[in-house]
Amino acid sequence: MGLGRPELRAWALYDWANSAFQTTIIAAVFPVYYSSVAAADLASTTATARYATTTTIALTIIAILSPVLGAYADFAGVRKRLLALGMVLGVGATAAMFWIERGDYRLAEILFLLANIGIYASYVFYDSLLPHVASDDEMDRVSSAGYALGYLGGGLLLVLNLLWILHPQWFGLPDAGFASRLSFLSVAIWWVAFAIPLFRRVPEPPVHPEAKALAAQGAVRASVIQLIATLRELRAYRQAALMLVAFLIYNDGIGTIIRMGVVYGTELGLPSSALIGAIVMVQFVGVPFALLFGRLAARTGAKPAIFLALVVYTIISLIAYRMTTAWEFFVLAFLVGTVQGGSQALSRSLFATMVPRHKSSEFFGFFAVFEKFAGIFGPAIFALTVHLTGSSRYAILSVIAFFVAGGALLAMVDVGAGRRAARDAEAAAKQL
Repeated sequence: MGLGRPELRAWALYDWANSAFQTTIIAAVFPVYYSSVAAADLASTTATARYATTTTIALTIIAILSPVLGAYADFAGVRKRLLALGMVLGVGATAAMFWIERGDYRLAEILFLLANIGIYASYVFYDSLLPHVASDDEMDRVSSAGYALGYLGGGLLLVLNLLWILHPQWFGLPDAGFASRLSFLSVAIWWVAFAIPLFRRVPEPPVHPEAKALAAQGAVRASVIQLIATLRELRAYRQAALMLVAFLIYNDGIGTIIRMGVVYGTELGLPSSALIGAIVMVQFVGVPFALLFGRLAARTGAKPAIFLALVVYTIISLIAYRMTTAWEFFVLAFLVGTVQGGSQALSRSLFATMVPRHKSSEFFGFFAVFEKFAGIFGPAIFALTVHLTGSSRYAILSVIAFFVAGGALLAMVDVGAGRRAARDAEAAAKQL
């Protein structure tokens, strides 16, 4: 897997640790439990609206905080501490979901809000450690290996959680409701247990002399000064900035496929068993293909590999437009599994090679902002297309525009120039 050193294995294992949250809490179990139990006394449309609002508030909060926290982490040398703080918040809120009972929709929303803020905050500092543990030549492979481990770890715990819920008597559990609450607790335990190697094996990157000078001005003032300086410096990192915009657009299309896929399948009348089975299948298909994309990037470079993924996503949209049966949905899920992890892993690693290491947290704070806003425009255009045409089929077809526009901008990114600008900045900072 290209994880030949202890710090690489420890870093990648955090993907294994936190992906259980993505599968059990975000994708499969908690949304159903919220609608059918916590918000059972509300109208279904009201419950859906409240759930969507909670998600939007959480993403907005972390999008606002990420650049500031990233700037603070760089000059204070506390990437791992802030990662731990986000993880503790997320783990604590997730574990507390065990006590959500029927009618506790407000408690469920508060805990879901806090858990989302915690996990997405931890991602900022986790991603920012990548250029410190891996060399430029290793980043694509290591990032892809992390996603592969995430798919495997999240998929394994999801399968166990679904077995608890579907067959509670096999495990001596009283009912499916208790099994669902137990699955939330299992995510928290899993997350903590497999995060330990990162804190033991991955060293805290040293504070740069340039950052030490800023620290004398106080934490808040220094964070704001550093953030403003980075916004101005983005002009010097034109290729990294262009990559961010391209990522915002094509990742919006990817996110729309992921978020709306099950809803679209439900609208077409596909059985829930097929939809759940497809979610599980994506997790395990993603493992080998994330690794394959890492190897492909080693041969061709990350940018051509991302182009391939965008072509596959375009094919997915075309197939979805004509889809009528459950087996076609499984074909779509398989295709999503082949490119989802690879496209996101290589986007992360490609961006990491074009930013200076001593400002990695700060730049990944901006990366987090673009990643969160990438969840807004696609679903909005999807909904607008449904409203104008009266058909979700045309809406799923409209997503192709994101892949085309994002790919066109990605084609304009000069990766070599971007990497040279980042390395030159590192060399100048060392001289200073």
